[in-house]
Amino acid sequence: MKYPRKLSSGANNTVIVLSDTEVAKLFTGDTRSDIGSEAEKMKFANAVNDLIVKFIRLDYNEVLQAEMLVMERLRPMDYRAYEVEIRELWLDVFEDELHALHQAGFVHRDLKRPSDIGGLAFDNILLTEQGLRLMDVGIFARRSQAVNVIF
Repeated sequence: MKYPRKLSSGANNTVIVLSDTEVAKLFTGDTRSDIGSEAEKMKFANAVNDLIVKFIRLDYNEVLQAEMLVMERLRPMDYRAYEVEIRELWLDVFEDELHALHQAGFVHRDLKRPSDIGGLAFDNILLTEQGLRLMDVGIFARRSQAVNVIF
């Protein structure tokens, strides 16, 4: 299906623009457990720090016949426009925040692109005005819900 205002597509979902401040990850078919699990993981991570894209709400689009996980809209910036010293500082903060998530029992299982769509490795790590941010929470795991080998 072709979606209006599409930002990206992965193996299982499409992300569309809803407004200047919101995007939605679309879930079609019987995906209540998937969307609920992803929303809970996002809320958990958002309570730890600001590294993960912000969860806003769950919604439903009648026209698209899709459940929607609504998130903040991230606006990537080009890291090459900033001095190396600034980039290194952002990376230090990113690593600290990632460590804090791990300490809280939350891990991003793969910091690379999870689908077979072309793109650069690590394109789920975005530089924004708020610093480095992680998106694509579908491959996150919480220690309480996973076997230890993931961690």
